Amino acid sequence: MKGVGPAKAESLGKELHIFTYEDLLTYYPFRYFDKTKFYTINEINTEDVFIQVKGVITQFQLINTGKVKRLVATLKDPTGSVELVWFQGIAWVQKTLQINTEYIIFGKPTLFNNRYNFSHPEVESIHPEEEKKASHFSPVYYSTEKLKHRGFDTKGIARITKQLFSEINSVDVEEFLPASLIAKYKLVSRYDALFNIHFPSDEALMQQAMRRLKFEELFITQLKILQLKVGRNETVKGYLFEKLDIHFNTFYHEKLSFQLTEAQQRVLKEIRRDTLSGKQMNRLLQGDVGSGKTIVALITTLIAKDNHFQSAVMAPTEILANQHYETFKSMLDGMPVSVKLLTGSVKGKARKIILEELAEGKIDILIGTHALIENHVIFQNLGMVVIDEQHRFGVGQRAKLWQKNEHAPHILVMTATPIPRTLAMTIYGDLDVSVIDQLPPGRKPIQTLHRFDSQRLAVFGFIKKEIALGRQIYIVYPLIEESEKLDYKDLMDGYESIVREFPMPTYHVSILHGKMKPKDKDFEMACFVRGETQIMVATTVIEVGVNVPNASVMIIESAERFGLSQLHQLRGRVGRGADQSYCILMSGVKISHESRQRLKIMCESNDGFEIAEFDLILRGPGAIDGTQQSGATALKIADITKDKQLLQMARDDAKEILALDQRLVLPEHQQLRNYILDTSSQKTIWSKIS
Repeated sequence: MKGVGPAKAESLGKELHIFTYEDLLTYYPFRYFDKTKFYTINEINTEDVFIQVKGVITQFQLINTGKVKRLVATLKDPTGSVELVWFQGIAWVQKTLQINTEYIIFGKPTLFNNRYNFSHPEVESIHPEEEKKASHFSPVYYSTEKLKHRGFDTKGIARITKQLFSEINSVDVEEFLPASLIAKYKLVSRYDALFNIHFPSDEALMQQAMRRLKFEELFITQLKILQLKVGRNETVKGYLFEKLDIHFNTFYHEKLSFQLTEAQQRVLKEIRRDTLSGKQMNRLLQGDVGSGKTIVALITTLIAKDNHFQSAVMAPTEILANQHYETFKSMLDGMPVSVKLLTGSVKGKARKIILEELAEGKIDILIGTHALIENHVIFQNLGMVVIDEQHRFGVGQRAKLWQKNEHAPHILVMTATPIPRTLAMTIYGDLDVSVIDQLPPGRKPIQTLHRFDSQRLAVFGFIKKEIALGRQIYIVYPLIEESEKLDYKDLMDGYESIVREFPMPTYHVSILHGKMKPKDKDFEMACFVRGETQIMVATTVIEVGVNVPNASVMIIESAERFGLSQLHQLRGRVGRGADQSYCILMSGVKISHESRQRLKIMCESNDGFEIAEFDLILRGPGAIDGTQQSGATALKIADITKDKQLLQMARDDAKEILALDQRLVLPEHQQLRNYILDTSSQKTIWSKIS
């Protein structure tokens, strides 16, 4: 392309992943601004929107504090002055911008020391002729400092995009959506959509373009995901679990001391249907903390045993693997079912015996950590794999477990992180989803309270009352060691203050964190489980799976530093017994608006799915639980939190087309098939092996 030499092309590729004309056409503006509207400096009153001001730069000041160097310019107009700040690209700014010269400044004002400033704003020289021609809808693109130095700021990206449109026409932009869908939804052509998303002349054209491109993106995403599912069902045969025999029946009718909830019974029926279908089960089991997923997993392994298959249960930590092992052992006590535990701590002769018995088929259920996927761990007949909290395992790790047999075993993926339906359709779209949406009877809702550091003495008094009633307390900190950059409490400092406030011999305090040796962790946890210590001071290592019914209070220090999903998981460690339980969220007084919103929703709701929906809106897809999943949610223009209706339409249409033409070989689907082949990633799709 004219004006884009090899060096600039390389920068566009490295910085924005723009390599081709298609990439440039689909590098969409993230917003538009009205170039005909200017704010005066005294009208600036918000941090929420990008605005445009016009003024003269009167001075530059280079401030070097040793650690941080910044360039500050003063911009003045007849109503006042505002600072422009750069932390990077300082030499380029000094060389390019002139004192006593008028510029147009575009950016998002921020408030610092009660004064607004612009950090790294877009700066343009004033050209009267261009101002006259300015559109109400000028595109704004994300760029980087490196690209800005090469002339690819917002204006530069708009310039090459406009140039590309001058060199192509509608024939060059292939229409791959089936004509039936374009007619059904009255969609504009792909060429018109692409042109009007970049350079709309009015609001109506821009909205039409956006609707077409959002639908197209969601439709292609869903089609690819559903093709995986259809393909797997065709090619991956599953073991038939035809019998419900002595092990299932003995446990269900004689050993189970409580009635399963309707939700648990429904999920077991879904698993039963899968394992009778002749196809490999690939099911995601969602259940809020404490909803009873483990008992479903246990019964599923008994169905495998009745059909002469072994089961593997993989957990992300030794603590959780140990807990699953103890649960399985105690619930199956007296039954002819061999359950063994394999973690990194099992060594020497004990490990050798487990490996030999496993290969000989003498072990029915092997529970463990990632130790299960080591090459020398060989099953005789692995038919069922249960993966708990699967997002904790890497793709390669799960793939190894999946390939432990000649034929793929049935897979049950469990998560206590509730996933909003829209996200599940996108990330887990090729898995069948089961939901346990009931808690066992008798559970009291956990009361969640927000308290400030200034109320700490009152909180300590409350802890003492609970301990006097015979209950136990968790106190969770976000850090292990003191951080110079962050001003919140760290674990060691907190532990010392707790021990001072709750001295021996009246009180006993445990400590648990990720840097401890496994045997020390096990010792501290065992003391707490047995009730020998009343307070457990810990990091988030206790987030998943630890079950102490006598623990009734969860105190989360610096709660504003945790995401909603983590707060909800931590809260789920209490409320497992008959006593009323509490979760106290501690924070400083000065917290951001978003943090305040998070703490508020935690105090108002115990519903994990409601919290997950709120988290999705607050943080966006891909940020949930901090685990961006293989680009599954890396959508360029659609937003699954705002475009739920379009997503459902796209999924329904994708299903309909694949039901009619599974391989997309009909003439009307040829261009669609070609487009999918051209754009399909060569990367492993992790959900295929989860």
